[in-house]
Amino acid sequence: MKLTKTTIALYIGLVFASGIVLGVFGDRLYTASAVNAKQGGPKNPEEFRKKMVAEWQTRLSLSDDQVLKLNIILDDTRSQFHEARQKMDPEMQAIRRSQQNRIREMLKPEQREEYEKMLVEREKREKENHGRRGPGPGF
Repeated sequence: MKLTKTTIALYIGLVFASGIVLGVFGDRLYTASAVNAKQGGPKNPEEFRKKMVAEWQTRLSLSDDQVLKLNIILDDTRSQFHEARQKMDPEMQAIRRSQQNRIREMLKPEQREEYEKMLVEREKREKENHGRRGPGPGF
C-alpha cells in the first residue's frame, strides 16, 4: 500500500494536533492547584496561633525569650477580648431579642410560624458552630 502525500500530511497533522492536546492537558495537570475543603487555613484558634507564632518566629528571627514574651502578650490579649465579649454579650442578646420581636410584630400569623422555624434552625447552626454566629446583626 502506497501512501499519498495528502495522507502523509494528514497523519503528520494528526500527530502534531495530538501533541498539542496532550501538552495542554499535561500542563493543566501539573499546574492545577489542589482544592482544600477547609478554606482559610486552620479553623481551630490554637492551630492558628501556633502557625502565627511559628511564622513570626521565622520571619522576625525571634529568640526563645521573645517567643515567650509574645505568648504572654497573646494570652493577655485573649483574656481582654474574652472579658470585653462577656460584657457586651447581654446587651447584644437584648438587641437581638428586640429585633426578633419587631419582626414578629410585622409578620402575618402564618409567616410568624415559619419565622419561628427559621430561628430554631439558626440556633441549631450556632450550636453546631460552637456559638459562632453568622454574618452581621441582620441575620
